[in-house]
Amino acid sequence: MSQGLPLTIRNVTKTFHDAEPCTVLSGLDLDVRRGELLALAGPSGCGKSTLFALLAGLTEPTSGEIRIGGAAVTGPALDRGVVVQQYTLFPWRTALGNVEFGLEGRAVDRRERARELLAIVGMSRYEECYPRELSSGGRELVALARSLAFEPGVLLLDEPFTGLDRRTREEVGDELVRVWERTGTTTLLVTHDVEEAVRVGRRVAVMTSAPGRVKEVVDVGTRAGDARRHVGRLLREEIAAARGRKVAA
Repeated sequence: MSQGLPLTIRNVTKTFHDAEPCTVLSGLDLDVRRGELLALAGPSGCGKSTLFALLAGLTEPTSGEIRIGGAAVTGPALDRGVVVQQYTLFPWRTALGNVEFGLEGRAVDRRERARELLAIVGMSRYEECYPRELSSGGRELVALARSLAFEPGVLLLDEPFTGLDRRTREEVGDELVRVWERTGTTTLLVTHDVEEAVRVGRRVAVMTSAPGRVKEVVDVGTRAGDARRHVGRLLREEIAAARGRKVAA
């Protein structure tokens, strides 16, 4: 499997120029360690999705830099696996066929490798099922397996469990942790959910309200309850700050 690569974000600012300039991210710094599973949490509108787009190489920062394994991010590349809110499985392919698609062009036995990846995410017995025959959680896991087919150095997940009920979110989140433990892939989970961030992340980076930057990085460790309360307090502070600015405006 892949060896995780370190992810470094240095002094990143992103400003959109529409009717008037709007700075969404300002001087953001973050280090995701090699092989780490880190959750990124923040209030709505803080720039999480913009940061995700920058990490995926879909847009460029106004200033600052992003590096993966020491190489600058200048666009989409196979060193990053991406899983987004709306799973993008091909409805005419089975689960196995969807994962095989991620292996096209590689000098491997695609069917055997696809089966290995489905086994890693706990979906082996559903390999002949079509997406419409899978649960929402099952579709997310197949999408995860396909993203791992490239053996990325970094796995990026943007609110991948949105739309799932609480129990399914927990089950899929637990499966993500098991996948991370087996693969060692550096993983960044973007979420607005405090419970999810603390349950899945080994550390949690909390963003400020817009313009977003990292307010604090919290180690979860063995004291998940303490971490949950601390992350929750940090987010409440930022939500209150955002509301205060809106009222003042």
